[in-house]
Amino acid sequence: MPADVEIVALDGIPEIASGDDLGTILGDAIERTAGLPPLREDDVLVVTQKIVSKAENAIVDLTTIEPRVEAVRFAERWDRDPRQIEVVLREARRVIRMERGVLITNTPGVLTEATADLAMTLILAATRRIGEGERLIRNREPWSWHMFMLLGMGLQEKTLGVLGMGAIGQAVARRAKAFGMDIVYSDARQADEAVERELGARRVELDELLATADVVTVHAPLMDSTRHLIDADALRQMKDTAYLVNSARGPIVDEAALVDALKAGEIAGAGLDVFENEPEVHPGLLELDNVVLVPHLGSATMETRTAMGCLAAKNAIAVLNGEPPPTPVNPEVLEGARS
Repeated sequence: MPADVEIVALDGIPEIASGDDLGTILGDAIERTAGLPPLREDDVLVVTQKIVSKAENAIVDLTTIEPRVEAVRFAERWDRDPRQIEVVLREARRVIRMERGVLITNTPGVLTEATADLAMTLILAATRRIGEGERLIRNREPWSWHMFMLLGMGLQEKTLGVLGMGAIGQAVARRAKAFGMDIVYSDARQADEAVERELGARRVELDELLATADVVTVHAPLMDSTRHLIDADALRQMKDTAYLVNSARGPIVDEAALVDALKAGEIAGAGLDVFENEPEVHPGLLELDNVVLVPHLGSATMETRTAMGCLAAKNAIAVLNGEPPPTPVNPEVLEGARS
């Protein structure tokens, strides 16, 4: 970064929880901030801890939404595109951490169970065609019970393929096991032997997972290597009776390819809590009955959001008191302060 780059601090940002529209919040704050100087082409907008310490999903979104951030420049073009705003925030986080020595904290762990619940909800809603049934009732369409009405797929003795066997992937696998499903998973690292034994889980290559799973559930981080990991080729490897669920990061799935696969019957259905260009959704998905769509509700329970806020507050209080916070993202800053 050039030495003469000006760092502009933006005040007046409200608390941000996972799932909030960061673009709208920042846009409103920019309009409210008196005397904000125009941003030059090489300036970096720095939004301090009010953004970066509030919610784990916010942190993850900001650090993974655009891995190619180094190729982005920030000029005077506030067109309310959330992706552009989030790229700015990721760069701001890097500047704060690496050049300003500001401690960053997050709230890991507290949303694991809620997100796993939501993923299991999507699995059930997609395989049992719950969305189709509800729309039928709400549209006041005529119906009567019969043997072949809205037949879905049962989960017993079916195979769940977990793409990313971290804490959330394991939590989803536990739920699926209770429904009588067999578990296979694909991950760069092998899960603990105790976890594999508990779940009866078997690690396989991605190609085998796609070819054998009746439900594929995505719980991988978004990186260069996982962007569009589920693309047209991957979808063609899945069974035509299989379902895809994504409650991780939208860009892991190529939405255009998913639309084509659902229309062509290459897979039976899908359930999505996240989208490639949130908050926008591919228009083709909106036209399909065999996909369940919800607006990034993974952590949206009173208990989880409260726990996220409380942990964020504990981190802030610890830092203000000169104490190590419970969950630092960049603990090397603490080491630097001691030396």
